[in-house]
Amino acid sequence: MRAGIVKHLAFSSWQVAQLKLLRTISCFLELWAALAVLIADCQLPLASPVTDLTVIIANQLELHRQLKAAVAELSKDFPDSYWRELDARRAYPEEFVQALTTAGYMATLVPEEFGGAGMGVMEAAVILEEIHRSGGNAAACHAQMYIMGTLLRHGSQAQKKRYLPAIASGKLRLQAFAVSEPTTGSDTTRIKTMARRQGDKYVVKGQKIWISRAEHSDLMLLVARTTPADEVKKRTDGLSVLLVDLKGAAGHGLTIRPIRTMMNHATTEVFFDDVEVPVENLIGEEGLGFRYLLDGLNAERILIAAECLGDGRWFLERACRYAKERVVFGRPIGQNQGIQFPLARAYANVEAAALMVANAAQLFDSHQPCGAQANMAKLLAADASWESANAAVQTHGGFGFAEDYDIERKFRETRLYQVAPVSTNLILAYIAEHVLGLPRSY
Repeated sequence: MRAGIVKHLAFSSWQVAQLKLLRTISCFLELWAALAVLIADCQLPLASPVTDLTVIIANQLELHRQLKAAVAELSKDFPDSYWRELDARRAYPEEFVQALTTAGYMATLVPEEFGGAGMGVMEAAVILEEIHRSGGNAAACHAQMYIMGTLLRHGSQAQKKRYLPAIASGKLRLQAFAVSEPTTGSDTTRIKTMARRQGDKYVVKGQKIWISRAEHSDLMLLVARTTPADEVKKRTDGLSVLLVDLKGAAGHGLTIRPIRTMMNHATTEVFFDDVEVPVENLIGEEGLGFRYLLDGLNAERILIAAECLGDGRWFLERACRYAKERVVFGRPIGQNQGIQFPLARAYANVEAAALMVANAAQLFDSHQPCGAQANMAKLLAADASWESANAAVQTHGGFGFAEDYDIERKFRETRLYQVAPVSTNLILAYIAEHVLGLPRSY
């Protein structure tokens, strides 16, 4: 499947493999410094790693450039009119998802041994950003990328062999992640959906809400209680992750109801009325689901942040083009500082957010702690895209509200990321408590 991506690029598999070396560069350089001291004591010659390191970094940058160009080329087949028509019908982008699957992009994070490209979150972020920068919406793509990570990191070898190759090839879709519930919101530890063990199966009863793409996915990752809340020592204990066969559960206790929202996001509420899930579909250990959930949230936030960057750049490109062409009072409106300054500030904030996204992605791919960076990347990128959206609407004036200009569509889409996944207020609370050391506020 890596060939499915690389064949579109002037890049060898060896050069792509070099990216994996970058994920250990920080540790490598620390070890190199220590080794240099030891060898210096013995007065032995030591070659510098700088040249090889420079080549590897250059290869990474070139791969990213080629990835962007390839995704931009693919996106040309899905112009504004395609997304506008889907938005009007609130329809799923089936043709777009199929094109991404065929090209191998949907399997970016799946290891090569399971038929994927074996790339990192950094490369996935590059792909998703470019989709949004080209005017599309990658909501159907990002979910499978980060949801798959839970299966990859915590699933059994048998589960990986069974599902990952099929996910990589497109035979199966894993695009639904069921966590939120109507009465608990962001307080995940208080979810009420129960999965009770009965012999060789779990029987699930409860309700989930804001579960996007459940109607278009074959599999769903479900977070449910396997131990009642009043029987655990810590409220984060007793949650487990189950892999649900949506097609098999349909008509056997599973009900999916679509929720029409202000943007085309294919979201639903899902009801479980004694849905049976085989015990073999338990991901990892029973009761450790909250830990697995947190493990996957960093990737989610980095990838969503990348999409926000793409939105921000799309808004700025459209706004600047319009500001140059629109003539009022005998001159382009872009000549007025009232138009220039909001766009310039939005651009600066998009570029600053991009640095944090790259930092978070690099840390994630290097297997280093990145909770703070991932949260800040999501916060800054979401704010920057929303700022760019407002500046674009203001620049276009009345035309910003016209469907044919697509500003209002993207405006609605990027507004979501102020609220979900994870609201900006919860990110600020996280930074205050876990980074600044302030008392917990909730």
